[in-house]
Amino acid sequence: MSIGALDAASAYGRAIGTAGIAGGTGLRPPAGAPPADGPDFGNMVQGLIGDTAQSLRAAESASAMQVAGQGDLIDVVTAIGAAETALDTVVAVRDRVVNAYSEIMRMQI
Repeated sequence: MSIGALDAASAYGRAIGTAGIAGGTGLRPPAGAPPADGPDFGNMVQGLIGDTAQSLRAAESASAMQVAGQGDLIDVVTAIGAAETALDTVVAVRDRVVNAYSEIMRMQI
């Protein structure tokens, strides 16, 4: 059985009460429940993905400028290194979420 990253994200979205990526209805907290304090995992992941996309765009534009003869090679290497680190972080978080989801699905009820 293979669990994709979108499946895990959709399941998490349903569990926290948002629409999720697949557009599920989700669970809602009880009416009298106090709001949860602290950082929201969904917002953290969304920010992480946004920052990663921005790093990838910066690396792409630096590479394009270098190819056009207008950029500096050091800037290209720095931008690519930052993009690679950000992408590795996103992949690591995704792997952890998928592993946690798989572990939860294996639990006996």
